[in-house]
Order: sequence, then structure tokens, then C-alpha cells
Amino acid sequence: MTPQLLTDLSMFVLALLVGFEVISKIPAMLHTPMMSGANSIHGVVLVGAILLAAEADNPAGYVLAFFAAAFAAMNVVGGYVVTDRMLGMFRAKPVAAKKENDK
Repeated sequence: MTPQLLTDLSMFVLALLVGFEVISKIPAMLHTPMMSGANSIHGVVLVGAILLAAEADNPAGYVLAFFAAAFAAMNVVGGYVVTDRMLGMFRAKPVAAKKENDK
């Protein structure tokens, strides 16, 4: 095991632990707004996937880069869709125009 791989794995495990700790402290009623907002700003993950695709030099690398970009794009789009739906719950409902006979 190389030192770089050990460093990368350590950072990954620490990120998992910190993420779990942060998410577990959020009240249940705030999970959806927080997660939809977080997903919509995960464009940085998509940028990372594109950077990985630029470094790919074999078929396995291309396939992994494709899946990384696809999942990152779904995460970003899904975040915006959920956020839009959530904000739609707070929009005022259109009032139907009254007919002249209804007095």
C-alpha cells in the first residue's frame, strides 16, 4: 500500500465520519431542505468527474469517468428539482376569477 493511497483512504474515512456526525445533528424536519440544497451545489463533484475524465487513459478509466459524471449530474439536477418542488409548496395558490353571476 503506497503512502498516497493510505492518505486518500484516511481522508475518505474521515470525510464519512464527519459527514455522518453533521447529518445526525440535523432535526428530521430539516433533512429534505438541507439535502436538496446540498445536492444542488454539488457541481464541484461534476467538475471533479470532468477532471478525472481528462486524466483517463484506458477503457476502464473512461467508463469510471462516465459513471462519475453521470451520477454527479443526476445529483445536481435532482437537487434543483427537489428544491423547486419544495419552494412550490410555499407559493401562493392562484385564486380563480369570480363569475359575474356569483354574487
